[in-house]
Amino acid sequence: MFLLLAGLLAVLHLYLWKRLIRDTLPRGRTRTVATAVLVLLVLVMVAALALGTTLDPAVAQWVAWPGYLWLAIFFYLLLALLVLEPPRLALRRWAGREPDPPARTGVSRRVALARGSAAVAGVAAVGLVGYGVTVAMGPPSITRVPITLRRLDPRASGCRIALISDIHLGPIIGRRFTQRIVDLVNAERPDAVAIVGDLVDGDVPALADAAAPLADLSSTHGTFFVTGNHEYYVGYRQWVEHVRTLGITALRNQRVTITHNGGRFELAGVNDATAYQWQDAADVAAAMRGRDPERAAVLLAHQPVDVADAVAQDVDLQLSGHTHGGQLTPFELLVSQQQGVVAGHYRFGDTQLYVTRGAGFWGPPVRVGAPPDITIVELRSP
Repeated sequence: MFLLLAGLLAVLHLYLWKRLIRDTLPRGRTRTVATAVLVLLVLVMVAALALGTTLDPAVAQWVAWPGYLWLAIFFYLLLALLVLEPPRLALRRWAGREPDPPARTGVSRRVALARGSAAVAGVAAVGLVGYGVTVAMGPPSITRVPITLRRLDPRASGCRIALISDIHLGPIIGRRFTQRIVDLVNAERPDAVAIVGDLVDGDVPALADAAAPLADLSSTHGTFFVTGNHEYYVGYRQWVEHVRTLGITALRNQRVTITHNGGRFELAGVNDATAYQWQDAADVAAAMRGRDPERAAVLLAHQPVDVADAVAQDVDLQLSGHTHGGQLTPFELLVSQQQGVVAGHYRFGDTQLYVTRGAGFWGPPVRVGAPPDITIVELRSP
């Protein structure tokens, strides 16, 4: 799979080379140097994708930062150039009617058109990525969402759950980022904290210090964790055990009863939707087995696609992450096709779904059109 991805990236970079270098620069030293720089960027990007979760974060950051930033710039360069292809084609006839000799500048219309397109694409890509870095590396916003549950005991009404997802601790995101999240959550004084997966991109020995502030999360009923797909890429068992040492309850196709102001509801959690590949499949039915059907049930599931099983088990509310809200627009279009939702509040009959955009990011430290957030879900009775 990785080799297929690397091959696709190489082919797409050939298109970039043609539009940004071959079409704009004459043969010679400048074109050779520009080509070498592009090849180097591709190699660093592939190294970031291949080694970002296997090397010590202190080492991996040296390839992660330039490699992932180039990945984002490459994406927006590619998008901008493709958008500019129709105007280029429309102006080909004009460029072909070149006066002889060419204009006083000595630059042909064809080259001027190529350079103009390259400049527009470059400015757009670098501008978007620069803005996206400030958004991704800035503090997540706090989104407060009241959700009414049809079966919630009126005494439990007002229970507030802090929903955190997709921190992705790794070579770029470390302890300082985690501490900021903890401070933001604690300032809200929630009644429970739910970490719905993709906490890490690396092993416990490398990232234990980065995750350590999570032990300071404070709430009435405690902190709960379910695995995301990225925990399985790096060895989920080590992280399930480690979060427990931080005072966090790992819900593995399990549920607990929350008693809030004398009112009770069920809080369940399931393994990631892809966990069957590691013989650790999600099982909403097992998590719900034996529940009181008169009592409201809230399900923590990393991926929104689990909502189909939640509906089948008559769950009142599912809380999820995974999508990052698309992270880099217009990726939300692909996310919608794969997950059926992107971010926000949805209804599926009597089952509701809320999807957070996540507090961190994966890969490029860039968010465009999908700012990070932590959601405070306030449960209300009818």
